[in-house]
Amino acid sequence: MSTRRFDLVGLGECMVELYADQPLGSVAQLTRAYGGDVLNALVTAARMGGNTGFITRVGADPFGQCLLDAWRNEGVDTSHAPLAAGDNGVYFISLRTGGEREFTYRRRDSAASRLDEGDIDAAYIASARYILLSGITQAISVSARAATLAAAKTARAHGVSVAYDPNYRPALWAECGGIDAARAAFAELLPLTDCLLPSYPADLALLPAGAGLSAAASSPSFSAGASHFAGLAPHVAVKCGADGCVLLAGGEAIHVPADVPPAVLDTTGAGDAWNGAYLLRRARGVAFEAAAIEANRVAAAKLAHRGAIPPSFNPNGAP
Repeated sequence: MSTRRFDLVGLGECMVELYADQPLGSVAQLTRAYGGDVLNALVTAARMGGNTGFITRVGADPFGQCLLDAWRNEGVDTSHAPLAAGDNGVYFISLRTGGEREFTYRRRDSAASRLDEGDIDAAYIASARYILLSGITQAISVSARAATLAAAKTARAHGVSVAYDPNYRPALWAECGGIDAARAAFAELLPLTDCLLPSYPADLALLPAGAGLSAAASSPSFSAGASHFAGLAPHVAVKCGADGCVLLAGGEAIHVPADVPPAVLDTTGAGDAWNGAYLLRRARGVAFEAAAIEANRVAAAKLAHRGAIPPSFNPNGAP
């Protein structure tokens, strides 16, 4: 294994998080934190002892320096996360029964949405074993989508493994071309992807027109449904929520059952925590199935904590 500075580098947007354990319209107090799918994964990996770095732009508003300080305190390298003109996006989480959540976003024209190909530093990406890219980053702006593609091409050119979570969000894509644009963004990154990290059934919609719906309707089980992602990348790890995950590689499908969570307070960020744990273990040479078992444990543990990156969440399992 080659020596590289980082186990995992990610490109994306982080927002200010305000959450409550009641409906937003009636709650008297909100708790401030932060979150973003790629950063959530990086923090999880860092808390597990990994070396991680974040490529983004941070709004030079009253939240900006606090965000940077928080990430640095987690051990995430921020040398490629400069303060920039503009505001940081904000999102609100309102919890429902059973830990499911409802999001309200205020992110249009955020500083991170202005990411572009000029933010892609080849030497920085080349210093990682994996780079994590996301469909959410592709969706926040045309320039961020171009930056995501440039990052993937740069990684491939330097022997860095590309991990891609499509993370399809219909409401976000509705503002920039809808499902057709989402499918095009998905398709353009697949040829550069080494490890595809979709969620079942949410990301089935990104398969060719009609295939996602027909696959979901015709699949007798989640495992069969997950198999519709087979062959889209050399290795595919399909997150199936309470059903665990399905690993697809070399013509084989391996189901890894989920861990039973200690409690379900908030599902926010559980899939991101899974990504961070899985990619860290893969970067350290752990076999696919063993890495997935560890990722399932980490994701289950996250469910017992509120917010995307709760201060009390230790993915290593210690008190």
